[in-house]
Amino acid sequence: MRTIPFPGGDAMPALGLGTWKSAPGEVGAAVREAVRIGYRHIDCASIYGNEREIGTALAAAIADGDVTRAELWITSKLWCDRHAKKHVAPALKQTLEDLQLDYLDLYLVHWPIALKKGKLMPERAKDLIPLEKLPLAETWQGMEAAQQAGLTRQIGVSNLSVKKLRALCETATVRPSMNQVELHPYLAQLELLSTCSELGVGLTAYSPLGSQDRPEALRVEGERNLLADPLVIEIAEGIGATPAQVLLAWALQRGTAVIPKSVNPGRLAENLAAAELTLGPMDRQRLGALDAHRRYVTGDFWAVSGGPYTLANLWDE
Repeated sequence: MRTIPFPGGDAMPALGLGTWKSAPGEVGAAVREAVRIGYRHIDCASIYGNEREIGTALAAAIADGDVTRAELWITSKLWCDRHAKKHVAPALKQTLEDLQLDYLDLYLVHWPIALKKGKLMPERAKDLIPLEKLPLAETWQGMEAAQQAGLTRQIGVSNLSVKKLRALCETATVRPSMNQVELHPYLAQLELLSTCSELGVGLTAYSPLGSQDRPEALRVEGERNLLADPLVIEIAEGIGATPAQVLLAWALQRGTAVIPKSVNPGRLAENLAAAELTLGPMDRQRLGALDAHRRYVTGDFWAVSGGPYTLANLWDE
């Protein structure tokens, strides 16, 4: 298994299990099965609403001797209503309680968006706080303090543009270890990949298979299905792999981490096997040529009428 190295000698398994959209009653069994067959990296977030069930599954896996805590890499994320410096550590402590852990391996700022405390999603403009009033730099101070307190080994960000990542690195005492963003052949993000390499920031790909199971509100009529792309299928058939395995191998061979979600035991095993798959240079180049800057998770749910956030200032494009 490839790993992503971090400052201080930490190394994150490059292929992990994503848990966004994993339903209550399913996610615990999926985590147990994933750990049983060899996954050691589990990606979580408080907003997913399933960390308690994941925590029960992790505790059972450790108690049964399937894995030790030291062998696991557990990531979680700070939600947008806890961006004030004083709210970061309490939010992380709640996640640790839910996951039944003493520390996280990686804690991320989930979005560069600030919400009023207690608001999980904005219903109107006044639910949102402009970054001018609650800047990422303040949130990051809370993240650094949480790391200093031993609540998490590494800290990072998610959904940050090149512009926002550079700005944060200029003011940070501790540089982010990771930026988790949507990445796949339809959204190759070459500038961000290059910038992260330059800054020494790791990159994790979410929705690497095109997120066809995302909520209906996030879907667009007639959108392209990445798993059904003729080129992806052609390459998969040529090397005796599944389309999903081709997409995951492409992500891994770019030097990024990747966190596909599944609760299906067969697909869990297939996804894990992608870590051993090697694509030839020509196939990687052909997949890269599919780039159409197509986001499946556009972030338009933040663009509330009259509010401070727009798609333009979210992605700085």
